[in-house]
Amino acid sequence: MQDTAMLERMAQIKAEATYKQQRENETVLPSPEVLAARLTKLSKELISAKSELKKYSQLVETLTQKLSDTDKTDEANLRSSLHALHDWLKTEIASGPKITEPAAQLLAKDTLLRIMAAHVKVIPSGHEFFVEGNDSILEAALQAGLALNYGCCGGSCGLCKVRVVSGELQKIYHHDYVLSEAEKHKGYALMCSHTAVTDITIEAAEAHSVAEIPLQEIEAKVKKLEWLADNLLILHLQTPRTQTLRFFAGQSATLTLGGEAQSADYFIASCPCDERSLEFHLHTDDLSTQSLFNTLKTGQTINIEGPKGDFVLQEDSTRTALFIAYAHGFAPIKSLIEHAMALDTVPSYHLYWIAPANAVEGEGRGEGEESGHYQSNLCRAWADALDNFQYTPLTASDEETQLKQALTKIVTDSPALNDFEVYLSGPQSFVTVAQTLLHQHNFPESQCHTATLS
Repeated sequence: MQDTAMLERMAQIKAEATYKQQRENETVLPSPEVLAARLTKLSKELISAKSELKKYSQLVETLTQKLSDTDKTDEANLRSSLHALHDWLKTEIASGPKITEPAAQLLAKDTLLRIMAAHVKVIPSGHEFFVEGNDSILEAALQAGLALNYGCCGGSCGLCKVRVVSGELQKIYHHDYVLSEAEKHKGYALMCSHTAVTDITIEAAEAHSVAEIPLQEIEAKVKKLEWLADNLLILHLQTPRTQTLRFFAGQSATLTLGGEAQSADYFIASCPCDERSLEFHLHTDDLSTQSLFNTLKTGQTINIEGPKGDFVLQEDSTRTALFIAYAHGFAPIKSLIEHAMALDTVPSYHLYWIAPANAVEGEGRGEGEESGHYQSNLCRAWADALDNFQYTPLTASDEETQLKQALTKIVTDSPALNDFEVYLSGPQSFVTVAQTLLHQHNFPESQCHTATLS
């Protein structure tokens, strides 16, 4: 009874048999590289088949017309007409479909893209985006910068419910929200729980102004504390899966830690397309921030109330966007730029970032140095990656004369100033000087948008 070799052998045979049976009942996908190569090959074969089908369809139409014409031929010439028709038909069949190689490659790529991604059109706004990979429709819409209505992102609230006008969806996540039979019959579905199988058209509500986004209260966790200098902290928060913060790029929120004594408003530095991730730039120049610096720890809970403010991107404008930030006024500007990149509707943009003259680039906490253009590498990466983006770092002190000199350079670089949509962000003194200078150059007030740091 102590000899268990036979029992172990039987268990092994059973396990192998079970695994083999499971493999027979499952579809095991190849590696991404092999799958992409096979899809490319199949797409080329599909294009070739479509080309031949189109050719033969045209051939049948022409042949039908020629046969109709033979009815008008007299009997003496009928035989020769049929011989000519037969020779023509043999020649046409022998010739291949008329499609050039570049056109075939383009069609093959288009076919492959239609397999890898689905196109989504939103009505009545007319906005369009693509759903790629395993993304849900909601995830893809947020990444595209659209302000669609949603709440929990987990299938519980039903706020992301839309009507599918055309196309086919597939459910990829479970949802607790129950759709009524009438809603199902009308084609309603939750964006957070479905992806697009084919190109689709959906009817969905979008927020077009700050008044259309409600004030929300969310408890978020401190995900990361990124000290750039003794007086500058990049605070990364993460909202719960069941509740994300809806906001427009450039807006602010109130952060509260351990009571009202540690509560202050900060601009959100991240893009709405980042979903659960929120970024804030905290600087000790703000008196309300000083009490937070020594108490923040990773994993702590912070209450967020927002969004607030109307410093938002003018999405309907076709003008070039001119962003001017002073010091850590870069935070809301960063949010606007990333949102503009997600939308891909701004023709071009230029960022001028003015840093205090006494600021020295810092690598981290403990150096005792103030960080100037503290995310300059990010700005340079944008400029390298985008043909329509320019970045110019400038230096000036808080003195009005030096600020005017820096701002005058910006105005000089942009002679056709009225063709710009200008976004200013920084302390009140900076904003006042900049507005005065723009006014002296007869710049329209309606094209100037400001964010003032507290």
